[in-house]
Amino acid sequence: MLTSRIPGYAEKNFDGMLIWFAEMSKRDLLFHPDDAPENIVSLSDGKQFFSTHECRLINNILDDMFSEFGNDVYEAAYPVYMKRMGIQMDG
Repeated sequence: MLTSRIPGYAEKNFDGMLIWFAEMSKRDLLFHPDDAPENIVSLSDGKQFFSTHECRLINNILDDMFSEFGNDVYEAAYPVYMKRMGIQMDG
């Protein structure tokens, strides 16, 4: 059985995107949605960070998100990135 570190994207709405990015962060897999997962390497050894299967899953999920929600993908990712960086958001 092929297991993946990549969470599913079940709720196809803004909150579902927030949940997906938050889960990616929780699993230490968060990256900018404009970056191709195939080009992300591990800092410790310089090897490709995501497997071919994981890249396919990520690309499909991000394609779905951008197709449905456009630039709102960035709006969903933003608070997760800020929290991950330890930056307190106003409001």
